[in-house]
Amino acid sequence: MPEDSRDDDSNPEDEFRDMLRDFLAGNTNIDPAKLAGAAGLPNDPEMVAQLIAQLQNALQNSGDGINWGLALEQAKGIAGRGTVVSLPAERSALEQAFHVASLWLDEVTSISELTEAPRLMSRQEWVTATMPVWTQLAEPVAGSIANSLTQVLNESTFEGVPSEEVGEMIQGASRLMRNVGGTLFAMQLGQVVGQLSSEVVSGGDIGIPLLDDQHAAILPQNVLGFSTGLDIPVDQVQLYLAVRELAHARLFRHAKWLRLQLLTSITEFAKGIRIDTSRLEELASDFDPNNPEELREAMTSGALIPPKTDDQLAALGRLETMLALIEGWVDVVTAEATKRLPSSAAIAETVRRRRASGGPAESAFATLVGLELRPRRLREAAAMWQAVTDAVGNDARDELWSHPDLVPTGEDIDDPAALVARITGGAPGPDDVDQAIEDLLNDDTTDRPHED
Repeated sequence: MPEDSRDDDSNPEDEFRDMLRDFLAGNTNIDPAKLAGAAGLPNDPEMVAQLIAQLQNALQNSGDGINWGLALEQAKGIAGRGTVVSLPAERSALEQAFHVASLWLDEVTSISELTEAPRLMSRQEWVTATMPVWTQLAEPVAGSIANSLTQVLNESTFEGVPSEEVGEMIQGASRLMRNVGGTLFAMQLGQVVGQLSSEVVSGGDIGIPLLDDQHAAILPQNVLGFSTGLDIPVDQVQLYLAVRELAHARLFRHAKWLRLQLLTSITEFAKGIRIDTSRLEELASDFDPNNPEELREAMTSGALIPPKTDDQLAALGRLETMLALIEGWVDVVTAEATKRLPSSAAIAETVRRRRASGGPAESAFATLVGLELRPRRLREAAAMWQAVTDAVGNDARDELWSHPDLVPTGEDIDDPAALVARITGGAPGPDDVDQAIEDLLNDDTTDRPHED
């Protein structure tokens, strides 16, 4: 049927399939507002124009990878909105705060200072510096969505199409749909990271090492926003956050294995995420181009990601334990280093509550890639580190980060006394060990079937 003779009262399913066929054929004369809605973007003329341009590029792109440059471009555009240039006096105060913070940390930890000077970053600079990590975390899910989208949309689009037309349509369609799906996902990620740039106050604020080793950073504009409404002198807030950021960066410099292990664990977890193709098929067949909110909601709410498997839940538990151990150590060291600050405890509680709840953009990232980065056992981990500090001192405490095999476990968080006993050599003696072995053998004998 010629395109201009389609019935105006055709059902939404046929309209959507027609739209996809046109799109696959290279016709991008589609209502940009509908595409923007499907991409989860506001109907802003500038964003719509950018979306159309990027989708046209995706159509013409012969490559088979996701163009993460789109995410960076999108995020920088959002980060640049409402940017306030920090005053020289404010920057000088933060630089001085970093200097004092370094001296205070030297008093409470044997972990040496950084070799690179801390930085004061704008939101756009933070986006540029951290985007490589965000894309590393998001890539497995983006690839899975692109693959599923290719399969489902090809099947739903070409169903019932005359065979002589199919050959022309499906030629290169898989690669094209991967590019289009990847473009939409990359722009979604850019939106999330762009919004995050207005929430974070420092390089280690999210808990994971977003910056390279040896680097620490603070975002002056966001520190000012953080301190608003706290009824605490801003210089105390600046100094506390500087100590916390330096402690976080020093830990990752000292434990050189930690950054790679943490990011590898997160990536391995993300690789196990699969897309609910049945839900995607349902969306593809029932999609109403005049009401794209359902598709946008599915992408941004995590509805396409099925419940975690038992193996994923176990892996997530290990990740949460490590994040809690990292931030618990940072909390204890920061508290000890900032004892001179009258409002240290109040600022610390604000930071803990903020990390426990997370901001809107952090929640959006969690639903987009199916992974939360919140240390659920932060308070318990901090209590464990405090118990270790009280029992064996700062040096022995920090020595636990010298090798992966020495780092405390979830069981140690549950039972700090056992960890302290192990560190101090107060482990069970030979008699206790012999008794334990005897008990184990007795249990084994009891459970073993009798032989004739």
